[in-house]
Amino acid sequence: MTEQTSSVEDAAATPVENATPTPVEDATPTPVEDGTTTPVEVPAAQPPAPEEASAVAAPEAVPAVVDPEVPSTAVGSEAPPAPVRKDRRVLRALLRWTAATVVFAAVGTSVAYGITRMDRTDVPGLATESDGRWDYPTITRPPLPSGRPRPLAESNRTGTHYADLRRLVLPAPKGAHVDAALRGTDGWLATKTFLAEYASRDDRETVGQQLTDNGLRHIAARGWTTPDGTHTRIYLLQFDSVVVADEVNSPGLTSYNTPIYALRGAERTMADDRFPDRAAVDDVIRHAYDEVKPYGAEQVRQAYLSAGDTLALIVQSRKGAAKAVPFQQTVVLQSQLLG
Repeated sequence: MTEQTSSVEDAAATPVENATPTPVEDATPTPVEDGTTTPVEVPAAQPPAPEEASAVAAPEAVPAVVDPEVPSTAVGSEAPPAPVRKDRRVLRALLRWTAATVVFAAVGTSVAYGITRMDRTDVPGLATESDGRWDYPTITRPPLPSGRPRPLAESNRTGTHYADLRRLVLPAPKGAHVDAALRGTDGWLATKTFLAEYASRDDRETVGQQLTDNGLRHIAARGWTTPDGTHTRIYLLQFDSVVVADEVNSPGLTSYNTPIYALRGAERTMADDRFPDRAAVDDVIRHAYDEVKPYGAEQVRQAYLSAGDTLALIVQSRKGAAKAVPFQQTVVLQSQLLG
């Protein structure tokens, strides 16, 4: 029993490709190169006594090439019976097949465990099982003018975005239809188009006056509609410094629980406490809000971002319900572009 256990352990340690059992014909003695078998002469023996003749076996010829896995038989000694050699071959083959089965089972188990530990998008074939994220193109920040710091660098005390603001607006995801109304003139949007997002006329006038008083420089924007009907609008408003942009953001337009001014179709809005904290981008202030049920014709989600000298408003609306995942994805990506 000990010998068999040792053989199983040795075989299990062998890699999978070496665990294939040896065919039966490979275990037979290999003939001499010229195809003959050289007999070995045995000295003549004295004739046995008549009563012993039936007990004496005729000597066998020793094979020229011996199977390395089978012990050699000395000349004149009695060769092991054929059934014993056959049983040993069968046993070796059985042990090898058993080892191969164990190895394959172990590999299969480890692969299955590895797949369960991976993210869905890391597994080929499962990556198409969407969790709601959109397929954005490769996103890169535009280059800065030579010698100019990033907007949130310590050396940039005014928080100025030296890159072209129009190139800092998040691009539309693949398959989306771009909203031509938000392209503006040469990429710059008229203030009145931005103000049209607010629900009441009084609010539009009030917000417009705030922008004028705080020296709004210009607005860059982009909008699109995805195949599921989600309508996205992004506005980037640039001021002279980070101090001014922060003032316009809060207390100008936002508070902790609700936005100061309601957007169209979202008169009842509260802070979105389900927005994951780990999605925060360093030095970018975020206020995310979600419409409170019951919704109107559409559900509206919105977020204000303050990054350096720039204030952003992101709005997503969809008939029935606006999904949380693409909204969060869009907010985070835009935050990273501004950071």
